[in-house]
Formats: sequence, C-alpha cells, structure tokens
Amino acid sequence: MDPQEALLEIARLLERERASRYRAKAFRAAAATYAELPEDARSDLNRIQQAKGIGSSTFEVIRQALDGRTPSYLVELRGEVEPEIVSELRSRLRGDLHAHTEWSDGTTPIAAMADAARALGHEYLAITDHSPRLRVARGLSSERLRTQLPQVRALSGDGLTMLTGIEVDILDDGGLDQEDGLLGELDIVVASVHSKLAMDPGPMTRRMVAAVSNPRVSVLGHVTGQLVQGERGTRPPSRFDARAVFEACAENGVAVEINSRPERHDPPDDLLALALDIGCLFSIDSDAHAPGQLSLLDHGAERAERAGIPTERIVTTWGLERLLRWAG
Repeated sequence: MDPQEALLEIARLLERERASRYRAKAFRAAAATYAELPEDARSDLNRIQQAKGIGSSTFEVIRQALDGRTPSYLVELRGEVEPEIVSELRSRLRGDLHAHTEWSDGTTPIAAMADAARALGHEYLAITDHSPRLRVARGLSSERLRTQLPQVRALSGDGLTMLTGIEVDILDDGGLDQEDGLLGELDIVVASVHSKLAMDPGPMTRRMVAAVSNPRVSVLGHVTGQLVQGERGTRPPSRFDARAVFEACAENGVAVEINSRPERHDPPDDLLALALDIGCLFSIDSDAHAPGQLSLLDHGAERAERAGIPTERIVTTWGLERLLRWAG
C-alpha cells in the first residue's frame, strides 16, 4: 500500500469519528513530510525515521506499507469507524454550505478541504469560517476575510466550485457580526447563535427572527445549539418560539440547516417536523472542521430522508446555478 495514502486514510477516519484533532493532524503532517522526501528516500527507513514530522506511530504505518502490508492501525480503524450511511438522498446531494479551515477553528488549509470535497464528488463547497467576535475560534476580521476570498476562489476546478462564505455570529440584538458590504460580496452566509444560548425565549426569538430577516443571510446554522454527545459534553437546546423563527425563514427564503454532526442532532426531530410543515427550505451541511468530516453529510441525509423532507426543498441538492440565484 502507498504509505502516503495509508497515512491520509487514517487521518480521514480519525476525523470522521471526531477523534483528537491532534492525532489526525499528526498523520496529515506525516503524509506531507513523506511526500516531500526525495524519491530515493521514500523507501529508506533510516532517512524516513529521521525526517521531521515522522513520529513512532506514523513511522510504523509507513514501515508496514513499504513491507507490502495494510498497516495494522489502518485495519483497526476500518473496523472501528462506522461506515458511511447509504441513502438515496445522500447520492443526490451536490455540495456543502458549511465548512471550516485553519483560518478559524478548522485543522487544515483550504486546499485540503477542496481536495476532500472533490474526492467525495461535490460540485460545490462553501468555506464558512467564523466571524470576529468568536475569538476562541480565531474568527476572521474583515481584513482577514478579504484576504481569504481570492484564495478560496482560486481553488475551483476539476468539477468543483469553491464558494466564498462565512459563519457569522448572530449578535444579541439580531445583528450580524461582519461588515454588511462585505457580507454582500460572499456567495453564502450561514448565521448562527454562538453566545448566550440560555437567553430567555422572548429575546432569543426576536434575535433569531431579526437575523433570518436580514437579506444577507442564506442559512440558519445549527438552529438550537444543542449538543447530545461528544467530547464537549452535552448542552440543552436554546429556548425560542420555533414557529415564529421558521415562519421568518420561510418568508425570507432562508434555509434551515440540518447539521450533520451526530453530536448536534440539530434541529431536533420535533423542530425538523415543524419546519417541514411550515414550508421551510433546508440545507444539509457537514459543519466540517477537517477534511474527513465532509463525509458526515450521510448523517444529515439519513435524518432528512427519515423525516420525509422532499428533495426539492433541500438546497444542497440543487445545481450550482440555481443555488447561486437563491443565495444571491
């Protein structure tokens, strides 16, 4: 087995199961180091072992691959990490409107996310790093966002269109945490609540309704903010008048995100049914923070299919031209 591919597959599997981000990054770094070695050094175990960025675990993977074996750690992960859920709806998804990179709290460069999206057969991928107020996630100032935009666009090609975007914080009064004019330059704007999630229902409702009524907003991200499992623990859903929020989404053509991360399960089943009944559009997104997490769309697709959401109302099944008309 090719050592670089073995290292990258391990990284993807670790990312899909949301394991320690540092473990996955170590395998990606080792793959990059191995690829940069002179050709005559790629089979020289002594030189490989001495290369900066190759640790004991990654060296063992390379050694076993060069010996003609599937590395034992890769075999172990293939057996442990749940396979992708097969569904008819998953096969109809064309892209993803919510993904992060190392520019904010993701783990890899934009190019790695683009490569992973191509490998999955995506037609488009929106890069939506965080906005300034979310300092813990290295949110992008207007200056940093402007620097990022041409770099995102430059990675389009080979069947994939890279879309510019942001996951903008919904401020306490319903305003958006980025310059209005700059938001107007983006292809996709995901608006999410990241602070004061325990706000009283009345103010939270007004806050969310104001945000989705802003013509810049394309998608309402992880609607309730709940966490049902995972290393961050659990968190109850925010309390708000869901009917009022979803009616505002429907009126303004804003898609309700079906966040595909299993630890979120957001929106919950009852709210998903309510949004469907009200007539909302939906966006099935990965909220990926690493390349291997782009494959989590299968979870969102499975939930949407089980809820009986018509394909036509899922914007991420639309072709690029129609998607951009809607988002614009």
